[in-house]
Amino acid sequence: MSALTPAMLQPLFLTLKVALLATLIAGAIGIAAGHWMARHRFAGQNALDAVLVLPMVLPPTVLGYYLIVLIGRNGVIGHCLENIFGIRLLFTWQGAVVAAAVVAFPLIYKAARAAFEEIDVRFQQAARTLGASEWELFWRVSLPLATRGIAAGLALTFARAMGEFGATLMVAGNLPGRTQTLSVAVYSAVQAGDDPLAFSLTLVISVLCIVLLVVAGRLLQARH
Repeated sequence: MSALTPAMLQPLFLTLKVALLATLIAGAIGIAAGHWMARHRFAGQNALDAVLVLPMVLPPTVLGYYLIVLIGRNGVIGHCLENIFGIRLLFTWQGAVVAAAVVAFPLIYKAARAAFEEIDVRFQQAARTLGASEWELFWRVSLPLATRGIAAGLALTFARAMGEFGATLMVAGNLPGRTQTLSVAVYSAVQAGDDPLAFSLTLVISVLCIVLLVVAGRLLQARH
């Protein structure tokens, strides 16, 4: 692999920034949703669960289209953001964050829900007996006991956010130095016939993803 060049460093740094922010957003929502779904039973729960994991199975282009409809200038969310706050998400790196967060969300949601469901309810009952509120119960009992499963889910979420391509390309575009992430840069390099750059970028993202998968695997093994 050749030395790191600006053509590699720019998409690498942007990808890491996008993946980190997407993981924080997806993680916060996914952990909350996973905890709520693990602790409640109600009619239509399976249907809601299917909706929450839908980004995992939808074609990236379909998901990208849904996001354009929602956060585009004429979309419900996009129209409000632009007119009230002056924020435009399409063809920006912030749009790439939104796309990556949506695509990676099911991974942390499923991991968090599974981790919370494995907690022995007797610990929670004991905490309630001692006067703990539901907020204290979450932070001092449920979350610590589910930490390893959640950490594994976050590692997978980060890896998925780094590798996101289809929805990101549709929402954020392919603007070098502005919205061009590693996966999009690989696509551009292949289209331009720059095989050495494509190989180098592919190797970088492959190594990063392997490291994250190893970390996630060890965390999951440590739970048992």
